[in-house]
Amino acid sequence: MNTPNVAIVILNWNGEKLLPEFLPSVIEHSQLPGVEVIVADNCSDDHSIDLLQRQFPEVRLLQLDRNYGFAEGYNQALRQIDADYYVLLNSDVEVTPNWIEPAISLMDQDKTIAAVQPKILSYHRKTHFEYAGAAGGFIDRFGYPLCRGRVFDVLEEDKGQYNDRVDIFWGSGACLFIRAGLFHKAGGFDAGFWAHMEEIDLCWRLKNMGFRIIYSPDSVVYHLGGGSLPYDNPRKLYLNFRNNLWLLYKNLPARELFPVLFLRMVLDAVAAFKLLAEGNLNGIRSVLKAHYHFYRSLREMHGKRKQFSTIGKFGHHPEMLRKSVVFQYYIRKRRTFSEF
Repeated sequence: MNTPNVAIVILNWNGEKLLPEFLPSVIEHSQLPGVEVIVADNCSDDHSIDLLQRQFPEVRLLQLDRNYGFAEGYNQALRQIDADYYVLLNSDVEVTPNWIEPAISLMDQDKTIAAVQPKILSYHRKTHFEYAGAAGGFIDRFGYPLCRGRVFDVLEEDKGQYNDRVDIFWGSGACLFIRAGLFHKAGGFDAGFWAHMEEIDLCWRLKNMGFRIIYSPDSVVYHLGGGSLPYDNPRKLYLNFRNNLWLLYKNLPARELFPVLFLRMVLDAVAAFKLLAEGNLNGIRSVLKAHYHFYRSLREMHGKRKQFSTIGKFGHHPEMLRKSVVFQYYIRKRRTFSEF
C-alpha cells in the first residue's frame, strides 16, 4: 500500500491509565509509509506527559496550553498538523491489523467521500457493537442520533448483519478518518459543543457541502467507551440535550427548522417527566439547563447558520430517517436498526 500522508491524532486528557493499554496496538498496526502517530495532550494534570516521553518516544507529542475540551482541543491540535488525512482516534480504542488501508483507499479512490468510519465493537464484549458509532450513524426526523447496531441503549451482537459498505449520516469521533482539507474548510469542530455530538455537527456540514460519509466494515476497532464521562453523568446529559438542539438549529433546512424544534421541545418535556418519575433530580436540572442555554444562544446559532450558508446548502439527505426512533422503540417495540 502506498499510503498518503496520514496523521493518527489521539487527543489525551488524563489518560495515564488508558495510554499504556491502548496506544501499543495503534503503534503496532500503524507502521506504514507516510503514517504518523501523534498524541495531543489537552493539558493533563496526571503523569501522561512523563509516561509518553518515557514509554513511547516514537510518538509525536503536542502539548496544548490548557484543556480546550474535545472539540476545540482537536481544532487546536489539527491546526499544527500537516497531512492529507486525519484519523481522529480516542485514547481508549484498540485497533486491529489492516485497520488503516480500507478507509484511506476508499477516500483515495473517490474524492466525494469526506470521511470514513470503521466498524466499532465493544472492547469488553468484542462480539457486540459499541455505543459510540457501532456500524455507522444516522439521525431520525426529530434529530435523535442512532446507529446501525445500536439504538438507544440496545447493543446488537455482530453477526455480520452490517458488513455492507454504505453511506451513513455521521461517523463517530471515537474513530474517524477524514480529509484534512475538508475538516478545515468546513470549519472544524464547533468549539461551543465542548464534547458530544460535535462529530455529528461536522458530518452534517460536510453533507450539506455535497460530500459523503461512508461506513467501512473492512476496518475494525474496539472502543472501551465512557472514558471521559460515564453515560449517565449529569454533565453528559446536559451536553447531549443542549448540543442536540444546537445541531438542529445550525443544520436543518429552513422549512423544517421550527416544526422540528417545536416537536423536540415536546419530546424533551416528556423526557424530563420521565426523569422526574425516576427521581432523577440531577437529570431534570441537566435538561432545564440545556434548554435555558439553548434559548440564550439563539443569536449566536443564527450567526453560525448564516456563516455556513456561504459554503453549503441546507438540505435533506437520504440518511436522515423520516421515522421517529422514539416511536419505533417505545411504541412499536422495535429495538434494532434493521427493524425500522
